Amino acid sequence: MMEGRCAAESWAEFGCLLKSGTPLVRCGLGTDVFISTGSEEIFVFTALKRNLKAVLQLPAPVRDLVVSRGTQLLFVACSSGIYCVNLQLLSHSASTDAGSGPAELKISSEFLLVVADGVSSLLLVGSVLLTLCQTDSSWLLTLYKTPEQSQSNHCDVLSSFFLPLVSPSVQGDTESKSVLICVYFSDMTQSSSCAAASDACSSGSHFLLQAVLFKLLFGVEAALSKSPVILCGLPDGRLCFLPMRLPGSRLRILHSLEQPVVFIGASAVMETDAGGAGCLIALGKQGRVVLIRADRAGSERGGSIAGFTERCVPGPVECACVSKSCLYYSTGSDLLMLGLSEGSAGKGQDEGASRWSDAALYRPVSLNVSGVIALDQPTCSAAGEVQLLSLSVRGRLQKISLPVRRQEEGMSKLPSSQVGRSVGDLLSAIGDVCERASVLKTVIRSKNQILKQLNQVVNISFLLTDSAKTEDRLIRCYALVRWSRLLQKDSLGLTCVLENLSPYVLERGWTLSIMVLPLSCSPKAREETCSAHFSFPFRRLCPGESLEVSLPVAAAGDASFPVTVTCSLIFSVWSFLGGDGSTTFPDLHNGCFSLPLNTLTVDWLHALRVISPASEQKTVTSHSGSNPADIIQAFISSHQNRVRGGDGASRPDQYYASVRVSSELLRDALRLQRHDSDSNGSKLASQSSCVSLLEWLLSAGCGGVKMGHSGDQTGISSSVVCGHAPNKATVKLTAKEVNLEEESPGKESLVSVEVQVESSSVAAVCGLHHAMLRRIQMLLQKAPQKACSFSEMQISALRRTLQQAESQQGQISEALSVAMSPGQTHRILLRVYQQLRDSPVLVV
Repeated sequence: MMEGRCAAESWAEFGCLLKSGTPLVRCGLGTDVFISTGSEEIFVFTALKRNLKAVLQLPAPVRDLVVSRGTQLLFVACSSGIYCVNLQLLSHSASTDAGSGPAELKISSEFLLVVADGVSSLLLVGSVLLTLCQTDSSWLLTLYKTPEQSQSNHCDVLSSFFLPLVSPSVQGDTESKSVLICVYFSDMTQSSSCAAASDACSSGSHFLLQAVLFKLLFGVEAALSKSPVILCGLPDGRLCFLPMRLPGSRLRILHSLEQPVVFIGASAVMETDAGGAGCLIALGKQGRVVLIRADRAGSERGGSIAGFTERCVPGPVECACVSKSCLYYSTGSDLLMLGLSEGSAGKGQDEGASRWSDAALYRPVSLNVSGVIALDQPTCSAAGEVQLLSLSVRGRLQKISLPVRRQEEGMSKLPSSQVGRSVGDLLSAIGDVCERASVLKTVIRSKNQILKQLNQVVNISFLLTDSAKTEDRLIRCYALVRWSRLLQKDSLGLTCVLENLSPYVLERGWTLSIMVLPLSCSPKAREETCSAHFSFPFRRLCPGESLEVSLPVAAAGDASFPVTVTCSLIFSVWSFLGGDGSTTFPDLHNGCFSLPLNTLTVDWLHALRVISPASEQKTVTSHSGSNPADIIQAFISSHQNRVRGGDGASRPDQYYASVRVSSELLRDALRLQRHDSDSNGSKLASQSSCVSLLEWLLSAGCGGVKMGHSGDQTGISSSVVCGHAPNKATVKLTAKEVNLEEESPGKESLVSVEVQVESSSVAAVCGLHHAMLRRIQMLLQKAPQKACSFSEMQISALRRTLQQAESQQGQISEALSVAMSPGQTHRILLRVYQQLRDSPVLVV
């Protein structure tokens, strides 16, 4: 129980602390106090006179300092090395400048004792100076022989010990400071050694440990040799130890807090712990406390074992110190006291006392002092009053006096003022817990929503990476092409529609990516990049909804057809997480992955602008009445089409190519297509096969691309169709029935439909011919499978087709041989072209 209220007395102010430095407050010789605010300066303050005695100016920010009481030397660790200052020189400078303010002493390179980079902590054990620093691959603990007063510029290395670093993901906060302390073996039978150790334990870095606990933790050899043991607390959470006087000693791991170690100390947990501490304490940055005690092993085994008790207290912990029965630590916003004493317990009360101590770890007492960033070892007056020397975040040095803490027998009764203050503390703690719980609920709700959306992303990924056919996927794209005119310029546009027929929602983070790539580019276009990329981010696409986007494909006169349109969905983790993905997932390079949807093809038939014969006649009439310049240009173009080529052969006025399809096969295939799209199947019977084939070629969607023809075409009613190709060339499609009869009389005839493409442009003829073959191939793939009952006429047609293909293949191989001249090659290829044009392949 505590009587009264703690009081904080401000002694001096030294300016705000630097975030990059290490704030320190250390009691030195007599009443001198050494203060560091994280800068290059060390302030020497006299507690007796409450004034500033001297200022030491170091060449680099201070990391740690220790005072040798025997030799009156001050050791300071900076980023450049360790400096040694004689305190007698400091006292002489202070007495000389007594009337002119604090003495200023600039520490130059002549005070440099050891050149070492990255020293994190210092510890002085007798005449041995220990340094702990981090290298690229390990922690390095080095032991130096400290110099005498007359030899303060030289230091010998005694030994060095290494401990490998853990992986970077477990390394923790590399900016955190390491902790070094020394524990001694407490032997009550040898009063002289115990007294010497007690003198060393007057600072906060040296502790006497009970013999039983010392032997359980560090071994029998260390206990027999009375070797001081160094304890190291690392930023990665490891707690290591090193016996100094044992031959072959090495750094060994005692425990791991799994968070940066902030403080290591020892306390007399039981009132019967006279002459040594019965509990070793380690405190982590996030509030994890580890109590290491000697517990009974049980009736079966007998003896004692080292017991490790882990609990958590409110954090984060900035600094801490320990007295005989209490642990004091600061979270920056409050200074808290944690009782460690179990009271007087008999032999039969160990279990109950242990339960009491474990429960006490859950309720630290607030001392109502905020902003504490550094603490020195507490002192206790004769009346039992505990005093703490602290440094605040604003650089204020203050003494905190705690009331007397007494333990009464039976039920302790608190004063009414203390009860009211305790209730207020409890209400404040309840409010803080409620606020933290509200924040945690919001975070959990947000993370649950993110997990739910990521689950949909995973399901969509499995759906799109399935080996099913593209047309059977529940998320796919189809397109519609249409000619439009803007600013007296014609252009072919494509409207891409993304359909979501799946049960999942495409939410933020998804982007529809479309790449347009011509399969054949002009020589001028090959010098530049032919492909074009388009990205369309969207916020939300629910099941059953669709997204329409428009993009240009080609301009009038462009003959780079066919064009492939590759559609894919791209998911961005960074966009999904609101821009924090780079810090949340540092191993993710670009934060995106792509899922292919389907590939569409826009060919010459898609880009064909159909016109009626009447419109064609009007166009010819209008040209005949145009100005003379246009008539002359038309005449020159017509004449150029008739000039003789370099090989002596005249170029034809018109080029043409044709495709023949068996009427029976065509009738079955078109009937299946009509049945899928129109319930009225009798419509096909009333139309001829020629008109039906032309109508299907010019209206049906092929490969996921539908045509939106413009102009006079509202329906195909004739077997002749005229139009304009993308390169502005006029083309004519003609369909007719052809009877193929055998030479022998009395044999059956094979009726087929022939579609002929005619134009003055070779590119238009080849492009439309390829588009028709592609459509017929897809049509035949969907046709119903029938039994193999070929007629004699069909077998004969197949035989002639095979013989013709073998002959043409031989001619092409001959034309491409090395012995042929260019003129001969051109003549053979032209002959093969004429044969293909005159005798088209029959599809049966």
